[in-house]
Amino acid sequence: MQASVLVVEDDNDEAELVRDLLVRRGHRATIVTTADAAIESLGSSDVEVVITDVHLRGTSGIELCQRVRASHPDIQVIVMTGQADVETAVGALRAGAWDFVVKPIAADTLVAAVNRAVEHHRVRGELRRLRAGLSARPADGIIGDSHAIREVRELVGRVADGDATVLITGESGTGKELVAQALHHVGPRKREPFVALNCGAVPANLLESELFGHVKGAFTDARRDRAGLFVQAGNGTILLDEIGEMPMEMQVKLLRVLQQRTVRPVGGDDEVPFTARVVCATNRDLETEVEEGRFRQDLYYRVNVVTIEVPPLRGRGGDVLLLAHHFLRGIAERTGKAVGSISADAARKLLDYDWPGNVRELENCMERAVALARLTEIVVDDLPAKLREHQSKRLVISGDDPSDLVTLAEMERRYVRQVLGACNGNKTHAARTLGIDRRSLYRRLEEPGEDA
Repeated sequence: MQASVLVVEDDNDEAELVRDLLVRRGHRATIVTTADAAIESLGSSDVEVVITDVHLRGTSGIELCQRVRASHPDIQVIVMTGQADVETAVGALRAGAWDFVVKPIAADTLVAAVNRAVEHHRVRGELRRLRAGLSARPADGIIGDSHAIREVRELVGRVADGDATVLITGESGTGKELVAQALHHVGPRKREPFVALNCGAVPANLLESELFGHVKGAFTDARRDRAGLFVQAGNGTILLDEIGEMPMEMQVKLLRVLQQRTVRPVGGDDEVPFTARVVCATNRDLETEVEEGRFRQDLYYRVNVVTIEVPPLRGRGGDVLLLAHHFLRGIAERTGKAVGSISADAARKLLDYDWPGNVRELENCMERAVALARLTEIVVDDLPAKLREHQSKRLVISGDDPSDLVTLAEMERRYVRQVLGACNGNKTHAARTLGIDRRSLYRRLEEPGEDA
């Protein structure tokens, strides 16, 4: 990452040495020789990190650190000294220094400190931006500002006014029902009912009655006529969630219902018309389900008129923090706890994590963090152990040190997950990008150590 660094050093040779080290590692570095010049420079530039010698003419580096923290609290300060004593180090940290390095300067140590400080600076800036925009929740209820989620929002807006059947796809926990509700609430049906049924949660022998209704006496407990969800939805929307889990015999009946726009209650003789818009959702790859004979091809084409792919959380970048603050605010208000923010270190952990459980897992994480919080902000210790200990699986090759390198098998696993994330979790697109079939992709994702 390229950063803008201000070097405060009144020894020209030392200043040039530090600047050259930073420039060789891709950073931009400017030199000033006094604390006053440093403060003046901060007011007119985009400096992210200050590196200062502890001994300066006039004002010491410790005092400069205090002034920077007071006037520019988001800028991190790294203090350099030729004395590796505890008293100097403690003084620098108490003054608000981000880190403390000892001369003679080791290039790797200094650059690592700068990189950590820059990342911290940028996370704090992202947190500030997200908090400022959190109150402006969009009318469709979809939280997020990433490119992937903006595409979802744009597609929802384009099809909300129509009647076409919509298929919403995405991993478990990504918020597919929320997208279905957005389709309903931003369109002309918003004042009509929105009804939803998880097709995998209802026993097969009851699913037909739930969807199509029944007449009195149709079975033992049918003591009166009952309208099914298709009719109950009126002119609103019916969501058939996890449609990929619908039994094959029900798929045949649903196909006829969608073609005729009428339902026949269980035990009845008459067809009852319905006017609700049909929206379906699934976390399965229905193309694969069709190929393997678990889902009817004709039904697939009937429900897949318009497809909206909901991206996994790992492919949504800074939306993680926006959603985390959204959940934090709601949970704190509900529980009465005075927790109103997330520390930069905790935010960095949230951003680094892969979120296999997606938005649902993030909400659970914030619920736990609020329950354990002892301060007015969420800190790293409040997060689950798997987040605190998580190591990024993203494929990065940055050096020739054998200890930093991985096996070919591990490299392949990381790359497959990286491509899958870039494809917003769509396994069909990821397989096409990798030049393999979906079955091969599934095998790689199911290898030990990988989450499917």
